[in-house]
Amino acid sequence: MKVAKRYVKALLESFSAKELNDLATELKRLSQAFDSAKFMTILSSPDINKKDKVDFVISLLSNKDERLVNFINLLGDNKRLIFLKEIYKELEFQISLKNNCYSGKIYADFDISKEQVEKLQKSFSEKFDAQINLDTCKSNYSGIKIQIDDIGVETNFSLDRLKAQMAEHILKAI
Repeated sequence: MKVAKRYVKALLESFSAKELNDLATELKRLSQAFDSAKFMTILSSPDINKKDKVDFVISLLSNKDERLVNFINLLGDNKRLIFLKEIYKELEFQISLKNNCYSGKIYADFDISKEQVEKLQKSFSEKFDAQINLDTCKSNYSGIKIQIDDIGVETNFSLDRLKAQMAEHILKAI
């Protein structure tokens, strides 16, 4: 991660706030490619030369800004294309810090209404004096869990845990 921080520091110094958002969008698209086994095979293959790897990554860009292309070339020259996903994550984190705006996830095994999400967002935003945006994710978690990684927050209410605590309390009372 130390490598990603160095590159992100250089990006923060080289791009304006709006350009950083556009750059983050491009890097997000590239980082999604890391989920593909074929993409990872190409990047890690010793049979493919650096130039071809760089050209391949550049071909995936929709915005071929000269500075971004130079950045990808620099990563390729230093055999650091494999760090693109970490660079994206660090850039997103730094942009969040700069804007005091963070994203999180709500995990639940039931549907949560838009109004409920908005109430949770408002509550967390007030508590942390920041703009908090929450996305819902359907999961097998029996209860509700809210996770905001960038500020290190995780809170949950588990139905299973509640049942266990109630049973323990009843057994103690007997």
